[in-house]
Amino acid sequence: MRIGHGFDVHRFSDQPQENAVITLGGVHIKSERALVAHSDGDVLIHALCDALLGAAGLGDIGQHFPDTDQQYSNIDSRLLLRKVVNSLAESGWKLANADITLVAQAPRILPHKAEMQKILADDLACSRHQIHIKATTTEGLGYIGQKKGIACHAVALLEAR
Repeated sequence: MRIGHGFDVHRFSDQPQENAVITLGGVHIKSERALVAHSDGDVLIHALCDALLGAAGLGDIGQHFPDTDQQYSNIDSRLLLRKVVNSLAESGWKLANADITLVAQAPRILPHKAEMQKILADDLACSRHQIHIKATTTEGLGYIGQKKGIACHAVALLEAR
């Protein structure tokens, strides 16, 4: 068994935008402002990819999908996750479980959690019960508490295939 930790953060755009949407765990959620990112800005999937890659000893998301490469501009992060899952399988690993914590003052995550788990389970070819998603705020403190950004921590446990 191997364990890995991933972390990602993206800032919100400076100005509110009508009909803004952010993507978290593959779910599109209405937001006051969009996230600024090279890809779709899905901090949950980015942190999870880093945790999976780290556990398998395969580097990090920046090595596999650099933000300097235009082929990843505005890419759906689920495509990146599926590539990571293929790399894990080729290396002889599969997910045992993932524990994910979103850190955000907004939006509220609970209404979207079940859909996120289903999407991630589909992409990871595992049971929804192997993926646990939690959310917390920073009680108004720091850049997250001031709604200037959103962050995510992910821990993944891998087992041999």
